[in-house]
Amino acid sequence: MRYYSTKNRHQAYSLKEAVLLGLPEDNGLFMPERIPFLSASFLKTLTQRSLSDIAFEVSKEWFGSDIPEDEINRMVASAYDFDTPLVSLSSDTSVLELFHGPTLAFKDVGARFMARLMSWLVRGQDRKLTILVATSGDTGSAVASGFFGMDNIDVVILYPSGKVSLSQEKQLTTWGGNIRAMEV
Repeated sequence: MRYYSTKNRHQAYSLKEAVLLGLPEDNGLFMPERIPFLSASFLKTLTQRSLSDIAFEVSKEWFGSDIPEDEINRMVASAYDFDTPLVSLSSDTSVLELFHGPTLAFKDVGARFMARLMSWLVRGQDRKLTILVATSGDTGSAVASGFFGMDNIDVVILYPSGKVSLSQEKQLTTWGGNIRAMEV
């Protein structure tokens, strides 16, 4: 899959470039060249599938031949090793509970997969990627948890002094390894 900037449809970027740059040089937003199609039969079975199974099928469509299927499967199995139950509130209303991840924040869903994707994309490079996070709590915790132990990636978390709860501060500051938290 190729990506382009919302400010310049003629400049194409690879998946690796789009993910690792974050934003195009022209400060637009990355958009895929096409929106993948998910079959009606797949969509009808969503409620019977696990989060990792859904993530695998969707990721295959988005990444195409850029990432081998066995790598995608490894990433999603590792990222989504927790439940996200669909809870019925009434006959026509349900909610997806996204707070069952390791830091109890919905951001675990995105941060854990992004960590594995970025680690795979920077494999074999001679330099490390540094992720800088400014947080007031949940985002930093989810990023720390998701990126902990990822090869070739260091994370620096900035958090405001006296402005996070004790449990959030512990989630930010007790990782070690490739995670460094700084109170500012």
